[in-house]
Amino acid sequence: MTAIVLAGVILAVTAWRGALRQADEMFDYHLQQMAQALRGGIPLAPPGFDGDADDEYLVQIWGADGVQLFRSVPTPLPPRAVLGFSDARLQGRHYRVYTLQTPLQTIQIAQDLDQRQARARALALRAALPMAAAAPLLMLLAWWGIRRSLAPLARTQAEVATRAAGDLSPLQGAGLPDEVRPLVDEINALFGRLDQAFAAQRAFVANAAHELRSPLAALKLQAQAVERAADEAARATALARLHQGIERAIRLMQQLLVLARQEAAAPAASAPAPVALAALARRVAGEMAAEAQARGIDLGVDIAAETSVPGDAEALAIGLRNLLDNAIKYTPAGGRVDLVAEPCALAVHDSGPGIAPEERERVFERFYRSPGAPAGGSGLGLAIARAIAERHGATLRLGPSEHLGGTCARLRFHPPPSA
Repeated sequence: MTAIVLAGVILAVTAWRGALRQADEMFDYHLQQMAQALRGGIPLAPPGFDGDADDEYLVQIWGADGVQLFRSVPTPLPPRAVLGFSDARLQGRHYRVYTLQTPLQTIQIAQDLDQRQARARALALRAALPMAAAAPLLMLLAWWGIRRSLAPLARTQAEVATRAAGDLSPLQGAGLPDEVRPLVDEINALFGRLDQAFAAQRAFVANAAHELRSPLAALKLQAQAVERAADEAARATALARLHQGIERAIRLMQQLLVLARQEAAAPAASAPAPVALAALARRVAGEMAAEAQARGIDLGVDIAAETSVPGDAEALAIGLRNLLDNAIKYTPAGGRVDLVAEPCALAVHDSGPGIAPEERERVFERFYRSPGAPAGGSGLGLAIARAIAERHGATLRLGPSEHLGGTCARLRFHPPPSA
């Protein structure tokens, strides 16, 4: 509104000054035309004519010999005429004088500046008045237009103000101004990320409460068994079981934290660092070699292709490590596990008993253990691996192994743009 008022004032002042300037030019032109009309004409009255001293226009005419031929009022204009326009002061009044000289006569016409300026101001007022009158109307129209255009924004504000703290549903963007809609879209995207983070937090709390109940109860029983041990051998056995229970609880907590972190993590950045799948396979296989050897498993690495994909190397290492850990656990002693680096994919083959087709999707559920699963597993390894795959836009599928006869877990990535 302030801008409209300032604009109205500036326009009115500009129109006022422009009208004054145009009126001044018009009055000067009128003086010239009056002088031209008297050029070569017969004197209007004999010398000494006593006109009205309050007339707006004063006229004097001299002959070629300097004799005054006519004057409209007793008070003469300045005797020394300046050709063209000039200003004069007579008896406390200001005049605008125009003098025209011809071979036969000299004509002098003067106009009272006070009356002239009064008429000019009247003309300027008529020119500026519409501008001044339009300003309130413009303010009213602007207020109505702004109020109408911001009505959807006011509804959105009311919607946000009245919704519950846990309501992260998207805001309605229909009817919003084009300048505001991108902001609402970003707020909805933020709501989506917050909802995802809160859901992961709720799932973590629920999973931890559900899964830690049994291990903690077992730890309590094992601690009581240590207290009731009758001899050193029984105490040593009870302590060993207590340590194993503690290790399982620690591993379960670590798996829960990793799962919560991966599910709450944002998708990979727009330009993440490239990860060489072959180098990743060699690294993770080296880390798992000791565990495979302890279980009597032949762990091998086959590099079928050298491919790089954009992603988080540490997260991918966690997912691949879980796949290898599952394969080693399910493969009987003396069996074989192969990690193959394929074009834009990593595949883990094992010679274990395999997974029934109806179980291949269920094993990705949290805490689900297929029949015959080894004791001590948390049921989170495959869930973590799939969460990491989804974060990278990859797919993780289970199927029969083509050359080892057991299970094949294949992590397939989208080919990079340069591929």
